[in-house]
Amino acid sequence: MKKPGIISLGEPIVDYISFDSSNTTYERLLGGATVNVAVGVSRHGIPSYYLCKLGMDETSTFVEGELQKENVDLSFCSYHPDKKICCVYIHSNQHGERYFHAYLNETPDEWIASVELDKKPFADHRIFYFGSGTLFHPIARKTTEQALQYAKEENLLIAFDANIRLKRWESENQCRETILSYIRQADIVKMTEDEWLFLTEDKSLEHLTKMDIPFLFITKGKDGASAIHNHALVHVPGIPVKAVDTTGAGDAFMAALLSCFHDKGIPENEAELVDYTEFANKAGARSAMKLGAL
Repeated sequence: MKKPGIISLGEPIVDYISFDSSNTTYERLLGGATVNVAVGVSRHGIPSYYLCKLGMDETSTFVEGELQKENVDLSFCSYHPDKKICCVYIHSNQHGERYFHAYLNETPDEWIASVELDKKPFADHRIFYFGSGTLFHPIARKTTEQALQYAKEENLLIAFDANIRLKRWESENQCRETILSYIRQADIVKMTEDEWLFLTEDKSLEHLTKMDIPFLFITKGKDGASAIHNHALVHVPGIPVKAVDTTGAGDAFMAALLSCFHDKGIPENEAELVDYTEFANKAGARSAMKLGAL
C-alpha cells in the first residue's frame, strides 16, 4: 500500500483582504486554492506535500513561514531569485460581501518547470491534487502534464478542482476547453454550481451524470452540495452559519473530501458517498465563519 500523504501542485498567492467597504486598509493572509487545500489536508492530520516555485524575497519568506507553521512539506519545491509571489486584492462591497478586485503577477513566466518536478513524492503517496489556477500558462500546463504522468504511473488517485478565475484566461473558450480536458483525467472532481453551468452550458445536473467522471462533487454554497457516482446523484443540504468570509470555503470542502478518500478509501455505496459529502460540506460551512482563505 502507498504511504500516507497527499501531493498538491500549484501556486501560492498572498491575499490582501480589505477590512471594510472603503477598500483602503488590508490584512495580508496566505492564500491560493491549492495552498488552502494543502493546509487543510495537513490540519486533518494527513502528511501534506506542496509543489511550487518560490522566490527569495520577504513575501516568499512569509509564504514559507506560514506553510511551515501548518506542517506542509516544501522539500520538493523549486526556487528562483527573481520569482515574485502572486498577489490578489479582495475588496468588500456595501453589504460586506467580498469579491476579487485585482490579480497581480510580477513574474508571469516563473512557474515550477516540468524538468524541476521530482518523481519521488509520487512514488510514495496516495493522492495527487491540482486545480485550474495555473493552467492558463503553457509552462504550468506542461508541468501539470508531467505531474499527471507521474501520478498515473504510480496509480495515485487524481483529484481536480475547476476553481475558475476567468480574468487569468485569454478567452472563455480557452478556459472551458482546457479545464474540460483535465477534468477527463481525474478520479475526483469538484466544481461550484456556477462553474458547472459555465463548463457544460446545461442547467440540468442529469447532464453531468453522462460526463463519466468517477466522483463528481458540485458545491452550492448555502444550498449544500451534490455528488455524482456511477450515474447516481445524491444531495446534502446546506448548513446555516453566520458567514464572515466565504473565501476558501470550497477549498476547505475539497481538503475534507480528500481526507475521506485518503483515510477511508473509495466510497463503496451511496451511504458512504453521502457521508463523505456531508463531512466536506460541514468543513466548508465552518471555514466561512472566519476571515481569510485558511
